[in-house]
Amino acid sequence: MSILVINGPNLNLLGVREPGIYGAATLADVEASVTEQGERAGHSVECFQSNHEGAIVDRIHATAADGTRFVIINPGAFTHTSVAIRDAFAAVGVPFCEVHISNVHKREEFRRHSYLSDVAVGVLAGFGVRGYNLAMAFVIEQLAGDA
Repeated sequence: MSILVINGPNLNLLGVREPGIYGAATLADVEASVTEQGERAGHSVECFQSNHEGAIVDRIHATAADGTRFVIINPGAFTHTSVAIRDAFAAVGVPFCEVHISNVHKREEFRRHSYLSDVAVGVLAGFGVRGYNLAMAFVIEQLAGDA
């Protein structure tokens, strides 16, 4: 069973960008941690990051044919702007969890709206990078129920 972890714009700058909000862990740290967690449970894990909306949409489309069973996504700023990413998930029907490092509900008003949350299986926000591991634990549990 394959799990895809998608990170959107500016998440390649984790560990450098606003560490007071996003922490000191790098994207490589996050990816290594969730990959190890997923593989320990017997799943293959692929990580993908792009600053480009179309590339993320294309990667979501590919899940329909590549064996992806579940997606964990931190869409970054696209959370608040991308109907295209929402529609891509709706089109392929692959379940996903939405993750945010910061508590978006304690930040600027525009960050409080997500175009993805209503089609997501679950949403985690404000747990720091640990949110990825919490999402992975949930996904592993969900996939075990499918077996």
